[in-house]
Amino acid sequence: MKKLFKNLEEITSSIFMMVTLILVLLNIFTRYFLKTGIPWSEEVATGCFVWTVYIGAAAAYKKGQHIGIDLIVKYLNGKNRDIVQIIVDLILLVVMIFLTILSIKYVQTTYKKPTPVLAISSAYISSAIVIGFVLMTLRTIQILFKDTKKLKGGSI
Repeated sequence: MKKLFKNLEEITSSIFMMVTLILVLLNIFTRYFLKTGIPWSEEVATGCFVWTVYIGAAAAYKKGQHIGIDLIVKYLNGKNRDIVQIIVDLILLVVMIFLTILSIKYVQTTYKKPTPVLAISSAYISSAIVIGFVLMTLRTIQILFKDTKKLKGGSI
């Protein structure tokens, strides 16, 4: 279970990306060789791609692969660097919570809006935004605990 949680974002975004790729390739095949398309495949592929983006963003965030500016931090010594990092973690936590709340409000506006082909709620697609920000919020809390423990001199 610990390994699953550790790799949750990577596994989930990979699955959505594979489904996207398979559907796009299948639709290319049916259009060019069978002279017919699969009407719902573009919509499902687009939805899966949205999920890939937001879950993938959470995976990148977890690994610290987002763009950051370390102009000031790199000139600080160990303890001061750790303090600044905790301040950054707290700011990021506030931002992630704010974005999670905004994304929930956005999903609520898409709840009754059906998708064009499948006529399912658009909330199934837009809820990826909420899930992505919830995962990033959870990872921010994990990073904050790790950085706090590091500042206190505990093992990481």
